[in-house]
Amino acid sequence: MTMTAFVSAVLALLLAPGPTNTLMGIAGARRGLASVARLLPAELAGYLTTVLPLAFLGAGLLEQVPALAVGLKLAAAVWIMVLATALWRAPGDEGESRGVGARRIYVTTVLNPKALIFGLVLLPAPQDPAFATRLGMFCLMVMGAALAWGCAGALTQAGNGGGKRLQGVQRLASVWLALVSISLVFGLMRA
Repeated sequence: MTMTAFVSAVLALLLAPGPTNTLMGIAGARRGLASVARLLPAELAGYLTTVLPLAFLGAGLLEQVPALAVGLKLAAAVWIMVLATALWRAPGDEGESRGVGARRIYVTTVLNPKALIFGLVLLPAPQDPAFATRLGMFCLMVMGAALAWGCAGALTQAGNGGGKRLQGVQRLASVWLALVSISLVFGLMRA
């Protein structure tokens, strides 16, 4: 895969709406872009926690233990539904910050289904000379996408729309996360 194809594929996935991006957008809406910047290490660590073992162990592990893939997807679906419920119930005032912290970002990213694609499909094998460069590019793109989503979240509060606007954003994000969770469960049932 050329570097252009790699960057395009990774960015397309990273910028697509998903559980981690939704939380980064909410963090930006609640507390601004500075809070999103403080969450970047948690997101990056979350991706690397899943992506690196997959890159090193490869698809062979999931072929040998197919229940592992099912278990990961089921855990992701449950976690995403927990997030959706928490966002729905969260008050709409900007002072409420416990909902999106580093731990939640980390766990959500570890369980993010996108990580499977990065680790099993898009990153080259670790023995490939391009591995280190591609991994470095991946890390930079993770941070860039997170900042983009955080900035989008912060923009929803432009003009000081107050708690009602924030609560609307949180509810919309909650519905989106619930749909992602349900689609994961349906995908498991069809497999």
